[in-house]
Amino acid sequence: QVQLVESGGGLVQAGGSLRLSCAASGGTFSIYGMGWFRQAPGTEREFVAAISRSGTITYYADSVKGRFTISRGNAKNTVYLQMNSLRPEDTAVYYCAATEFAVATIRHQYDYWGQGTQVTVSS
Repeated sequence: QVQLVESGGGLVQAGGSLRLSCAASGGTFSIYGMGWFRQAPGTEREFVAAISRSGTITYYADSVKGRFTISRGNAKNTVYLQMNSLRPEDTAVYYCAATEFAVATIRHQYDYWGQGTQVTVSS
């Protein structure tokens, strides 16, 4: 069983930056593809970014391309989401997830989920 814990969320002004972290335990981190999703009030949870087992392949939602960067450090069992040029529409609870697939962009393909961290962007 894999446990995931997100951190790094908070309140930031539009145009600012935040770096989210996700610490994994209870499994072999390097065999999982990893992803970030987000959910705003009254909406479905949506895909944000994904990274392959090796860290060599990444995918991004169109809404965050050029602004967000996903990365992983397998030696530290962590995955990161660097968020720059933040906009009010980025406000959401951000979730870290792990999949047994090498890489995935679909929510139901992920097997393990963190509890989320709140990101609020003010205008």
